[in-house]
Amino acid sequence: MKKTRTIYLLAGLLCLFCVNDLVAQYGYGSPYGYGYGNRYGNRYGRQRSTIPQASQPPKKADPLTADEIVDLEMPKITEELGLDPFEQAVVRTILAKSIQQRIEIQILELEPEKMKEEVEKIRERQDAELKAGLPEEKYLAYLELQKNKFKVKKKKEKKEKKEKKKKKKDKA
Repeated sequence: MKKTRTIYLLAGLLCLFCVNDLVAQYGYGSPYGYGYGNRYGNRYGRQRSTIPQASQPPKKADPLTADEIVDLEMPKITEELGLDPFEQAVVRTILAKSIQQRIEIQILELEPEKMKEEVEKIRERQDAELKAGLPEEKYLAYLELQKNKFKVKKKKEKKEKKEKKKKKKDKA
């Protein structure tokens, strides 16, 4: 009697555990008959995949190289200073070298005071090389442009403003 009772008990527990799996596999609300899955081919619907996906953090933009930075700034500098091809080459090499040195210092992650000193040394070397490589008036124009953070003053807008002022004076 004890044996049959334990057999019935084990069979009952086995059925109890298996019924959940059988119900989960059967149907699941599919409009196309019985079985598991839905019309999109998986149990979870369109938005979810059965394979877990690791969330990918947004990719950081790669920092620009020294040459890329110089290439972005050179048209502004050339236009504002009126550089000839030789002067362009001189300015390009000096700027690329100093920017590369600044990038290397940032990579080293020095203490703020030490970094400030190194950047100042690089700026002094850059200014000395530019002074030696450019005529005096173009060097001074470069320094003025550097003070304005390389924002080119649009000559056309200035001319248009002057013309408007002249027209207003002529009408009056």
